[in-house]
Amino acid sequence: MIRRLVLVIALAACGPGAKGGPSMNNHLNQPEATPQSSDVISADIMAREPIVNQAVVKHILIGWKDLNDTYQGHIDARAAKRTKKDAEDTVRSIMTQLKAGADFDKLMKAMSEDQGSAATGRTYTVSPDAQLVIEFRQMGLRLKVGEIGVVESDYGFHIVKRLE
Repeated sequence: MIRRLVLVIALAACGPGAKGGPSMNNHLNQPEATPQSSDVISADIMAREPIVNQAVVKHILIGWKDLNDTYQGHIDARAAKRTKKDAEDTVRSIMTQLKAGADFDKLMKAMSEDQGSAATGRTYTVSPDAQLVIEFRQMGLRLKVGEIGVVESDYGFHIVKRLE
């Protein structure tokens, strides 16, 4: 009985909210993540373990024409004209501007194909169970405050900045 109690306590200490953060590798009842196949992806950040259980982020979404089915015919006009390679070039350009000190909010408003957040500057609260695509959640929980990373989902490339 005592062994069982110790095991239950040990397991509880390793769950969400534990010091080490959540495990985003558990796909139980979750869709599979999109394979990260582009060199614009922040593989170094994605290789980290999650560092928080909750983060507030903004993002710039860049898509391409092959994703039209995902958008059910409502793909952004800019994305509808570009290839994945063109999207990668756009992401590289945006990241170069950001590294040079460009304002994230201004680039989000001008470049993001997530019309809702581009127009309003909306932030997203990311947690392990947030109703967001898995890749976006994985990136958001791995970023340090102020850090920017790129991840790919079924919707395109997300350039994600952690605010808090």
